[in-house]
Amino acid sequence: MHVLVTGGAGYIGSVTARTLLDRGHDVTVVDDLRTGHRAAVDPRAVFVEADVGDTQAMTRAVAARPVDAVVHFAASSLVGESMERPTLYFSNNSASTLRLLDVIINAGVKRFVLSSTAALYGTPEATPIPESARIQPESVYGESKYLIERALAWLARTAGLGAVALRYFNAAGASGELGEDHRPESHLIPIVLQVALGQRDRVAVFGDDYPTDDGSAVRDYIHVDDLADAHVRAVEALTPGRFDAFNVGTGQGYSVREVIEACRTITGHAIPADAVDRRAGDPPSLVADASRLQETLGWQATRSDLQEIVRSAWTWHQAHPNGYQDA
Repeated sequence: MHVLVTGGAGYIGSVTARTLLDRGHDVTVVDDLRTGHRAAVDPRAVFVEADVGDTQAMTRAVAARPVDAVVHFAASSLVGESMERPTLYFSNNSASTLRLLDVIINAGVKRFVLSSTAALYGTPEATPIPESARIQPESVYGESKYLIERALAWLARTAGLGAVALRYFNAAGASGELGEDHRPESHLIPIVLQVALGQRDRVAVFGDDYPTDDGSAVRDYIHVDDLADAHVRAVEALTPGRFDAFNVGTGQGYSVREVIEACRTITGHAIPADAVDRRAGDPPSLVADASRLQETLGWQATRSDLQEIVRSAWTWHQAHPNGYQDA
């Protein structure tokens, strides 16, 4: 199968592209490199530098060689920024994706996997969260992804598109030579590890008054290898004319303070931490019920231990203290 991976120079996209290649698929990576890294693109993949919202560029990319499936990662993904710059998120995540969908449907592509998010659920009424939970985004980021899920459901009915949205929780860890390198960094584990590397003085805990055991927010951390496996399984199992959505997580939640403590254990560094105000759009707890994905696609999280996740990330950051600039 020839799979086009948008955002394939990014964190999750690069690992998924490599996993697809390892499983015998051909891959074209499309990335504009605004946040992705050329060094993260597997040399076995064809690379196209382009914005997925550029209809002409994407038409050329799809026409260069028949595409069987698209896995779509390219997006803006900072919750806080989405609340400050809502039109940017509706443009990058919603409008650009609709233009991409128009291109691939016109080209006859019938398989599409969307990188979606647990942010659709807002503050859930109960945890773990099933896919049947009420959709109530509390951030523009979550709403921008939900708009595309709704469009995919209609395109399955009207255009015969086979589509899956993977609502994943907190991607974490490193996969061999592929790791997290965001500019600026926004994910908790690499931020904490930057303190251990001497690149930050301390870490901020956004909110210490949540209704959780230690007052800090709780999240479900899923290793990036397990997340990539879910995308590959979804691509291979897609049925034209059907849309479905699956949670991808471990079912185990860890608080911000528990993550910091795990990083202290793995690195041997004190890692000072200060409580600050909550961030807008951050729910108290997001933990997945991923049983439907397990039952439907046979997927299983294989690396759910928090210390193992942190250890893989720490190994990568020690080898790449300046991220992909060291590659």
